[in-house]
Amino acid sequence: MSNVQNSLQSEYEERIDKIKRLLDAGIEVYPSKSHRTHTISEALSDFEKLEKEEEIITLVGRIRSKRVHGNLTFVDLEDATGRFQIAINKKELVEKKMYKIFEKLIDVGDFVEFTGNVFVTKAGEKTLLANNWKLDSKALRSMPSDHFGLKDEDERFRKRYVDLMLNKDLRNVFVRRSLFWRSIREFMEKNGFLEVETPTIEVTTGGAEARPFATYHNDFDLEVYMRICIGELWQKRLMASGFEKTFEIGRAYRNEGSSPNHMQEFTNMEFYWAYANYEDGMKFTQELYKFIAKKVYNKTRFETRGHVFDLASEWKKIDYVEEIKKQTGVDVVNASENDLVGKLKELGVKYEGVSKERYVDNLWKYCRANISGPAFLVGHPAFTSPLAKRRKDSSEQVERFQIILAGAEVGNGYSELNDPIDQKNRFKEQQKLLEAGDDEAMMPDWEFVEMLEYGMPPTCGFGVGERLFAFLEDKTLREVTLFPFMKPKKIQDTCVANENKNSKDTEDNFLQEGELLVTLEQANKLVDEHISDDTLKLHSKESEAIMKGLAKHFKKEEKDIEKWGIIGLLHDLDWDTTKENPAEHSLKTAEILKDFEASDFLIETIKSHNYGYKSSEELKDKKRSTRIQHALASAETLTGLIVASALILPTKTVKDLKLKSLKKKFKNKKFAQNCDRDIIMECEKIGIPIDEFLEIGLISLQEVAEELNI
Repeated sequence: MSNVQNSLQSEYEERIDKIKRLLDAGIEVYPSKSHRTHTISEALSDFEKLEKEEEIITLVGRIRSKRVHGNLTFVDLEDATGRFQIAINKKELVEKKMYKIFEKLIDVGDFVEFTGNVFVTKAGEKTLLANNWKLDSKALRSMPSDHFGLKDEDERFRKRYVDLMLNKDLRNVFVRRSLFWRSIREFMEKNGFLEVETPTIEVTTGGAEARPFATYHNDFDLEVYMRICIGELWQKRLMASGFEKTFEIGRAYRNEGSSPNHMQEFTNMEFYWAYANYEDGMKFTQELYKFIAKKVYNKTRFETRGHVFDLASEWKKIDYVEEIKKQTGVDVVNASENDLVGKLKELGVKYEGVSKERYVDNLWKYCRANISGPAFLVGHPAFTSPLAKRRKDSSEQVERFQIILAGAEVGNGYSELNDPIDQKNRFKEQQKLLEAGDDEAMMPDWEFVEMLEYGMPPTCGFGVGERLFAFLEDKTLREVTLFPFMKPKKIQDTCVANENKNSKDTEDNFLQEGELLVTLEQANKLVDEHISDDTLKLHSKESEAIMKGLAKHFKKEEKDIEKWGIIGLLHDLDWDTTKENPAEHSLKTAEILKDFEASDFLIETIKSHNYGYKSSEELKDKKRSTRIQHALASAETLTGLIVASALILPTKTVKDLKLKSLKKKFKNKKFAQNCDRDIIMECEKIGIPIDEFLEIGLISLQEVAEELNI
């Protein structure tokens, strides 16, 4: 344990002892009620009156500092409204013994209430002279100082309560955030919109293109999803039912990557306006944004992300297709997928996805970074907007607008598609993208199409979220989120060989490895003799590569790295002859290796990868128990997922597969369904988190990609 840890532990134990001493003195440590008469801001604003009338008041809050001068102690007390100085004089206390108790047993960070009169010190400080004090809550951990605070960003978000406690400016951000949403609600209601609530759990996640969080409805025995937008398809149903102006402010959930500007859970507002189109929406949202700026900040000019914009200035219109063409020379409407991929590589743009829509979107993101705004982006290609109405003058473009500020999209709206035939066809295209592996494509909602067949009036829809607030604050989304989701600090080692997982014997058994009695040259000959299928040979080589990568991860010596590779190479030696009868799989390999006089360790390790699933009577009840057994099962299963993910790329090569894309494919259980995710997850039983395991596997195959032509 470090000196710092020792110090913290000692202080913690000291405060525990203080609780015992407080209780022995008859002082309640965690009472259920305080007796505050005034907040600190009220005491400050009414100070002259309170002083003149010598009114007895009680202030409560957290002690932020404590200064002892013999029989006189000063503390700074803080509540949510401000700070106030408290003076505790032994002579003034009703019970004199309470002074010594306060001096010795009350610490900075404790919540205390003080009762007394206010006065002004010789130094001119407004102060409460206490005649009594009462403990409201004892803190067991000390607070960081105001000056040093929490400097580590991860620690700041993980201990957000401490960060907020120390940083009044940060607390004010969330006061403004509340006002931000109140101002939107005020503007919408003032313009005749009805606030509604729509489902957050859905059978299909319509209304946006993003990967959802999946969960399970036990009563209906059905997989369902957390919504990825604020009720778009539901609010359109309301338009069809007779409502003409609705809006909703609520939480949305997207199971996507984390970054300072991307959150998996966030707040958005969406409105729907019958008998209006996207041009009406542009005029309306321009007024909305100016209203928010003036209400929350009392200004319209902002500097953020290296851009300057003024919401009161002219909002120009930028054509989506023409702007990309101007900045990159590419006509995205007529460009092929290869053209788009080539341009992205030429510009050095990192890109994800497997469709033209996704490539165009990545190209646009490169272009929008150069636009300060305020501006309306219009003229989007129809294939990027499956729910927007086509333009009259160009069927390849839609009536859509996005608001561009500081190089980013901070609002999206369009004339809603209400043609049921067109909508059905576009949903079919989205279905094809999903089946091709694009897990961000929109899930078709055929019941929504049925609703359109009953008729929906011309409608404008629009959505904006806390991204706008973050940009107005010039902060990241993470910074303007009270409690951003954090990965657990410690990943527990789940490796167990038996129930006594803490024993030394268990650890030794778990890590136990033996010799193979088979050389790499002999292993390659066995593969050539017993495997005729080229795809299976390739799988064996791929498994060898990942097993070697895992051995390197565990810092094995060179001879052991080769040994792990041989196990991966030989594990499917009998599949040519057992694929029609999976229960016999690995048992035939065991016979081959016995005849070759291979070690029992090698034979048992290879048999272990077929434990349980469609196994023989000999293997079905067995459980993998050693590190190398878990490694083999998870590694050989992972090869299939990596190769399948690469094959849907335009180049069809593992070299071009991105880790982010592989992670998405792993989470999308509909993709490569034969790759058992539970077996891949056995990596965590050997102490490797799944994201790290996917990275090890991908790098291992990329290192041999040219050699194996994958």
